[in-house]
Amino acid sequence: MMLPLRHARLWRVLSILILTSVLLATLAPAHWFFDSSDSSLTWFPHADKWLHAATFGFLVLWFCGLFDKHSYWRIAAALLLFGVFVELCQIQVTYRTAEWQDMLANTAGILVGLAVAVAGLGGWGLRIEDWYTDRHQ
Repeated sequence: MMLPLRHARLWRVLSILILTSVLLATLAPAHWFFDSSDSSLTWFPHADKWLHAATFGFLVLWFCGLFDKHSYWRIAAALLLFGVFVELCQIQVTYRTAEWQDMLANTAGILVGLAVAVAGLGGWGLRIEDWYTDRHQ
């Protein structure tokens, strides 16, 4: 269940924009983001997997900030399905590849994000709205 946010519609729109951006970024040609002739990321082994984990960790934290703790397992399940959907979409384009290791990285990011949310960062949406309201009264 969504937290009692004053600006719930705004949070929903931002959530849709974030998910759409992630999907579009995963379907865009990789050379839009990384120059294949450039070895700038060779010092960072498995940079792609870390990016997957960080992205899904961020997504979990985003949604755990907008929903109550009883919804965290649903958030995790929905994001796992979103990760599968992304990989299935990548199969459909010739310039991207789907990898099961990406799903493992997504899962790791989700688990870390859940741990951080449970440790205290969950529900941040209410705190942001309260802070903003206090500053603008």
